[in-house]
Amino acid sequence: MDTSSKLIKKLIPLYSAIFAISVCFSQNADPNPNRFQAEIENFINWDRKNSFPSDAILFVGSSSIRLWNTAESYPKYDVVNRGFGGAHISDVIYYYETVVKKYNPNLIVFYCGDNDIAAGKSTEQVYGDFQEFFKKCKGDFPATKVVYLPIKPSISRWTFWDKMSQVNKKIELDAKSEPNLVYVNTASPMLSKDGKPKGNLFVADGLHLNKSGYELWNSILLPHLQKYAE
Repeated sequence: MDTSSKLIKKLIPLYSAIFAISVCFSQNADPNPNRFQAEIENFINWDRKNSFPSDAILFVGSSSIRLWNTAESYPKYDVVNRGFGGAHISDVIYYYETVVKKYNPNLIVFYCGDNDIAAGKSTEQVYGDFQEFFKKCKGDFPATKVVYLPIKPSISRWTFWDKMSQVNKKIELDAKSEPNLVYVNTASPMLSKDGKPKGNLFVADGLHLNKSGYELWNSILLPHLQKYAE
């Protein structure tokens, strides 16, 4: 074996290691889920002191869920809200037993992924995380539908919209062939004729919805609750 062949043979393991490391770091690390420990403890303590409805509609996800007055918006239904602000989909998966499984929901309404993309996660990573979440739900509740509310177009995160919409499109496509997954388009109606987010739907930070924003979501979601939760 000549010198060059010997060198190449020695370098192969090194190249393999470098490739493995590059694949590992191609995904952004999930933030530490323990940052939500206090909020999760509040959920646990509330459940200890109060009865929660069986077979309720479970709203779960990030701040767009947390700030949504779901009980007031849908007084006809038994509703549980388990949104926690700043959450990534990875956080919802981490706390799945506490914020999803224990409620044995009749219907799951999910909104998350906004913070994930803004933190630099790729569309493939966010989509993969949602697939993992959905797989867990389907495995535990084969008769329960998961309503996916797409990542919203917002003023403050408009630069991320292309990546966000890519995630939405992947999940919308899945919903066409997956009976347990329902894609409810709350995103497109938030755009004005010029294709930009409607300013009258947001509070001052340009990210979170105001009363008008939630009224829009309520009106779009209600027919689906009537269809799947009654």
